[in-house]
Amino acid sequence: MSSNLNLTIAAAKRIQMLAELENAPYFRVRVDGGGCSGFQYKFDFDNQKHGDDLEITAHGVTVLVDDMSQEFLQGAELDYVDELLGAYFKVSNPNATASCGCGTSFAV
Repeated sequence: MSSNLNLTIAAAKRIQMLAELENAPYFRVRVDGGGCSGFQYKFDFDNQKHGDDLEITAHGVTVLVDDMSQEFLQGAELDYVDELLGAYFKVSNPNATASCGCGTSFAV
């Protein structure tokens, strides 16, 4: 199954800046069980790509999505938001039927 996780320019710029600090070429987006709504997004940097990873390159950065997470992120958009209350990565996910108030947890 292929994933068409889209990245905004704001997300790519933030990933690029953080990747330099982390000294890691890949930004990993995954979906884990847990969170107050059933699933939660996890963001990490990684130095290696695994065999089942989908590699998404956009705006000069490379994002990896593991095989298990791909179905949950189909058609989603990763953005970076800098608001008065804080700055964070935000996933707009058309597959989510509900999400928690903090936006890091969702249900399908």
